Parts: sequence; structure tokens; C-alpha cells
Amino acid sequence: MKKMRQFLSVSILLILVLFSPVRAGAATFNIDFEPNCAAIELVNLDTDTVVYQKNANERREPASTTKIMTFIVASEQIKDLEGTKITITKEVMDTLLGTGSSMSNIKVGDELTTLQLMNCMLVPSGNDAALFLADYVGKGDVDAFVDMMNAKAKELGCTGTHFTNPHGLHDENHYTTAHDLYLMTKYAMTLPHFTEITSQARASYKPVGGPEAGTLRTLSTTNLLIDKNTGSQYYYQYARGIKTGHTDESGYCLVSSATAEGYSYLCIALGAPSVDANGKQIKTRGELVDTKKLYQWAFKNLELKNILNSEESIGEVKLKDAWNKDKLLLVAEKDYSAMLPMNVSASSVIITKNVPDAVTAPVKKGQVIGTATLSYANQKLTTVNLVAAESVERSELLHSANTVKAIFTSVWFIVIAAVIVLLVIIYIILALIYNRKKKNLRRVKKYRKM
Repeated sequence: MKKMRQFLSVSILLILVLFSPVRAGAATFNIDFEPNCAAIELVNLDTDTVVYQKNANERREPASTTKIMTFIVASEQIKDLEGTKITITKEVMDTLLGTGSSMSNIKVGDELTTLQLMNCMLVPSGNDAALFLADYVGKGDVDAFVDMMNAKAKELGCTGTHFTNPHGLHDENHYTTAHDLYLMTKYAMTLPHFTEITSQARASYKPVGGPEAGTLRTLSTTNLLIDKNTGSQYYYQYARGIKTGHTDESGYCLVSSATAEGYSYLCIALGAPSVDANGKQIKTRGELVDTKKLYQWAFKNLELKNILNSEESIGEVKLKDAWNKDKLLLVAEKDYSAMLPMNVSASSVIITKNVPDAVTAPVKKGQVIGTATLSYANQKLTTVNLVAAESVERSELLHSANTVKAIFTSVWFIVIAAVIVLLVIIYIILALIYNRKKKNLRRVKKYRKM
């Protein structure tokens, strides 16, 4: 039953994210506090639109939020996550010696399922688990796995991302952006097990093989936003997951989601300072503070408002070649909603239409005629297609008459007619000159005969 609920929840989320018939938009609003993070993106998941950004396309080191992509690639490359077993070897484990890695305390000789390793990677942020998943999928070549990560990032539309490892340890050539990380996370949330794993404050497992097979082990999250036991002031009851990250170079990072008041949000917070100018550790977790405040601000101040109804006309255009009808009504191609401040009316959204001066019948219902750009507070929300509200047949009589009229009033016809008239005038003038010369010649001949 539990697996069925998980399957249904993932399926519903996938449908909402990828196939929602209602397209919505929002401006990037001003928040009521100064954030600590260097880069942030807050997105309303119900409408797939940004409501706040700060340096969202700036390249930043993602630290362990890298493991979101590691999960994506591993889950797509390993078909049976619960049945596939991986043995923990000393050779691979030793490559992390001296790196200061966060570890999940898996042990050499353990035999774990890939799903267990994913829990070890995402809950306590184990670099060891990430490395073994990469080694297994890459068939002993971690760089091959990293190539898959970069290929997947490109496939998802990430334009500011490049990975050099599967765990997020510092590397100058290992970077992403808040917006790219949003694209990756949104996709990961549609995959089986991801949301289930990343929402856990505590998890447990038993190795399926090795010296400690069957021994119960417990995993604790590094995400204080969802851990009410150790999170204290950072805990937020509506938060769900997703992944923390930290190195001295990256600062504190957090990817999370929250659901309340009938809305869901995804927040990417990167680069909160973790050390001061003297190299001392900063105790305040700026990424957690920013994320919690952003969720509280969004749930308190924003709501979804219906802006356009595809059944209601939002304009008209002149219609030609239609019998007893000279105007064509236009409607939005789809319903459109936007996240706006609660105290703002939908009528505050400005609609700027871009349509031709006229259209000619026949016209089919739903045929794209033009566009409308919607904006609020001098910020563009979106551009929607304007389509014909009805089908209109062409009147052949009016079409013929208008065709004749168009011919006789066209620039080319006027130019050609003018040229013909000019040529006729020139011909007449030349004929008159010729006739006059001819008469003069006759007079001369007559005079000579005399």
C-alpha cells in the first residue's frame, strides 16, 4: 500500500509539472528582508513560475547539492534499485582519504542495494555513497559517470552547469546556477524514491551482505529545516527535504520544498557565508534563515489569481470577405493564472495586444491571430497566443469584389496604369509633333513646285 501511495504521488506530480493545461506566470517581487545567500531562486511549483530571484544565473559551486544529479543519473542507469547490489571496496573508499568528505559510515566489505546507497547519499550526505554509485554505473570509471551527469544537465536545459565529480567536493571547474539546480531538482522530483528519500529526517537500513549483514544502521539528515529534534530555530514544519551542501568555497547551500495554504514552492539557496574574513566559522546558517523567511513571505503574501479565461473575449480584429460580419472576436489560447500579491486585483495586470489590422475569411476557431503580452508592475509575466473565438466562412461574392477592388487600388496597378497613361500621352504628343512636321513638309514641297 505504501509503494502504491508513493507511485501515485510521483505520478500526480509528474502530470502537474509536465502536462498542466493552465500556464501561469509571476513577476519577481520584492521581499521584506535582505537575504544572506549569494544566489536564490524561489519557484511556485503549482504554476512552474519564479516569484523571487537573486543572481539566479550566476555560476556558483553547488557542493553536495551535486548529489541531486548523481541520483538522477544513477536512478536512470540502474533499472532495479532494490535488487542491484554493490560491494564496498577499500580501493574506491581510499580515494576519499584526506578530502574532508562528509561520510555515511558505510564500511569496507558491506554489500548494499543501490536504493540503500541512495539513502546514504541523500540523507546524511555521504560522499562515500555517491562515489560508489558513480563507480558502479561508470563500470569503474567515475569520469564516465560525470560525463553522463553533464549530458543530462544539458538535456534538462541547464546552460550554466559543469560537473567534475559526483559528490560536490571543491573544484574550480565544478559549478552550476540556482536556476539550473531548480531544473534538475524539478526533474528529480518526478523520479521514483527521490521525494521519499529526501524528506526523511531519519532513516535506517540493514546491509544485505558482508560482515555486518542484517545489522541495523541509522542515518540522520544534515537538513535542519526538516529536523525538529536538532533544527531548533531553523526547523520549518511545512518544509520537505531536499538537499544540503557546504564547502568553505561554496558556502552553505540548500535545496528544499515546502507546501502550505494550498501552494507548493521549491527554493534554491546558494552561497550563504560559512567563514568570515579571518577564516573563522560563521555559526548562523544563512541558507536556512533565507529559505524559511522566503517560504513564510510567499505563503503570507502571494496567491494565484485568474487573469485570462479562454472562453471570454479580450479583443477583436477587423474581418474581411465575410458576409454580414466585419469583426472577429479574439480569446486567449489557454486559461492563464499568475501569482500576485493578495491585495492586488487581477485587473492590475496590463494586457498589450499585438494583432494585425485585419484578417481575411475563412477563419477557423482556435486559429492563432496574434499575441498578448501580460505585465504587472513594469515586469513581463508572459506572452500568450490570441486565437479566433469562432469559425467564419468566406463569402465568394465579397471575396471576388474585394479582389477586384484590391487589384484596382493596389500600388502596382496604380503605377502600371500611370505608366500606361504616361505612354499614351507621350504617344499623342509624338503623333502631334509628327503630324505637324508632316504638314510643314507638304507646305515646303508645294512652295518649291510654285
